[in-house]
Order: sequence, then C-alpha cells, then structure tokens
Amino acid sequence: MSAVASDELCAIRIVGAEKEFDTRQGRIKALAPTDLTIPKGEFTVLLGPSGCGKTTLLRLIAGLERPTHGRIEIGGRSLWNTDRRDAAAVSNMGVVFQDANLFPWLAIIDNIALPLKLRGVGKAERQARARQLCELVRIAGFEESWQSQLSGGMRQRAAIARALSYEPQVLLMDEPFGALDAITRDSMNMELQRIWLATSKTIMLVTHSIAEAVFLADRVVLLSSRPGRIEEIVDVPFPRPRELHLQSSRAFFDIADHLRERLEH
Repeated sequence: MSAVASDELCAIRIVGAEKEFDTRQGRIKALAPTDLTIPKGEFTVLLGPSGCGKTTLLRLIAGLERPTHGRIEIGGRSLWNTDRRDAAAVSNMGVVFQDANLFPWLAIIDNIALPLKLRGVGKAERQARARQLCELVRIAGFEESWQSQLSGGMRQRAAIARALSYEPQVLLMDEPFGALDAITRDSMNMELQRIWLATSKTIMLVTHSIAEAVFLADRVVLLSSRPGRIEEIVDVPFPRPRELHLQSSRAFFDIADHLRERLEH
C-alpha cells in the first residue's frame, strides 16, 4: 500500500523517531531515525531479529516511551506535547502484550470491562459492552470464569477484548501469541484476522515468526539489527479472508523465503 499524505486517512505517522537508552555500558541507540506512515485500517507487521528495536518502536507508538528525537502522530495528533502525552491520542490506542496480564481476582467480564470502569462508564453499560466483546472474540459463556480457568489462547482472547473495550482505532500487539503452541497459534491467527475484518481497526503487530507475518500482514516492515532501521517494506498481496492452506502455496513461500534471506543477511 502506498504512503498516505492526508491526515484523514493516516492512523500513525512516524517522522524521524529514534530512541537511545542510558545503560551501564553507556548510551545505546536502540532505534535509528525512522519514518513510517500507516494508513487507517491497515494490518502492519513489524518483523526483525531479536533486539532489533521492534518492541521499542511499538512502545514509542503506544506512548509508553518517549522518542529521543523525532515525532509520532496518532490520527493526526502529536503523541507528545513537550513532556506530556496527548490524552486524546493515547485514548485512540489499545495494547495487547505477550502476557495477557489479566487480574486474577477479577472475573473475565470485569477484566474486559475494567478500562471502561476507569473511564467512569456505568456498570450496566460496561458489562453489556464486555458481553458483546466476549461474543466477538468467541469466549461467550466464560464471562464469570477466572483467568486461571482459561487456556492461554482464551486468556489472549480476553486481553484482545479488553483492548477493544473503549473502541480505540489502533490496536498495538507485541508478540501476543508467542507463548502459545503451534496449533493454538494458528487458530489465534485465524481469529485475529476475523476480528480485524469485523472491526476495521488499524493493527500493528510485532512478531519473530515469518509465517505469521506473511499470513496476517498487508505490509511487513522489516527492521535491521540494532540500531533498528527499516530495511524494507514488503507488500503482501493475498486476498482476504486468508485460509491456513495459503501457507503451503508457492506465492506464500516466495515472500517468506525473501524475508528469511533478508533476515539472515
């Protein structure tokens, strides 16, 4: 997908953003100056070797870290105004981590509804919304369960529902299925594609899996070793919805093989 100039069509714009950290060994540059534009509704995957800055870039976009230089815009709004994050820009994003981070003392429905409670939404309204999301992510019937009673995949479904509870336009996902077994991971990739098609959210996902990247993405953004920089952006042309047997096709293999070769070098 080509770069988008209009703020109305742009979900995320990164302009010269870079990040340095102070360590015992001195100042380390984790992310080189980066420019990237993500159109609304696109599914973008960040792919690269371990330690290349994928998570750093995602955390910069989420407002969890401030760029050392450069700027980030969410929906046309600057994420940082001097030393303060723009509340409207932050509220337009949901984040899902590798660990579902559900509160064990809350039932699943209350975990999902928690962001709404913190925003002052009444109990009846927030529980109704949580039940709708349980239907969306296919854990209906487990609303009153505890997180310890759910499988890893179901906990991640609940985490996705929680991130969607306040209807953000951007969903940021950091290795959300990295701890799952291969069969469950394939199932969750299918589910994530279905949820994305149903909600039209802008999704940016970090992964180490080439197959996962090619299966899910509209575009794969390939990062170099540290300091991370964009080496290449690869368009993935397969129509939606995609089925798992796509991964055995020659066209899929060709894209995956190209990405693997770039990663190895």
